[in-house]
Formats: sequence, structure tokens, C-alpha cells
Amino acid sequence: MSIRHVVSWKLAASDPAARAEQAAEVARRLNALDGVVPQLLSISAGANVAYPDSNWDVTLIADFDSIEALEQYQVHPAHEEVVAYVRSVVASRAAVDFEV
Repeated sequence: MSIRHVVSWKLAASDPAARAEQAAEVARRLNALDGVVPQLLSISAGANVAYPDSNWDVTLIADFDSIEALEQYQVHPAHEEVVAYVRSVVASRAAVDFEV
């Protein structure tokens, strides 16, 4: 079994154009971790494309061999750089980790 890590963010920007730009940047930075963080089995992040008034702005789906691998990803320097940017633009976060 592996662990699927799913995170969604609502961004703080009230201007739709700024929010869309920031969402695209969050997704770009997360996807750039592919091949950089060895614990990642797969990663896919994307900005929302529909129903912006009710949907979250960005979602990440990443797979890991184990909870331990997820924890190693969390403290990897490249991931921590992305986290710093995300925290600078985010209003709220929801996450779920489950076995697949």
C-alpha cells in the first residue's frame, strides 16, 4: 500500500486575476518538485478551472511509499521553499492522507 496525499488551498487574493496567477504559480512550483524530492512516487498539482466561487483554488495529489516517506517530503528543503511561497498567498488549507 502507498499513501496518497491530497491538499487543496483557498488563496487570499480577492482579485480574480491575481488569484488565478497565484494559483498557477503554486501549481507550477509544486509540479517542479517531481524528480527533485526522491520520496515522491508521483505528483500532480493544478489550478481550478471551473466554479471559482465555490471550488478551492489549487489542489495537489502526491503519492508516497509510506507515511515515513511523506514525512521526509515534508521537511525536504525544496518542499520547504514551496511551502514558504504557498503560505504567503493562502487563506486556508484542507488535506487528506489515505492508503491506496
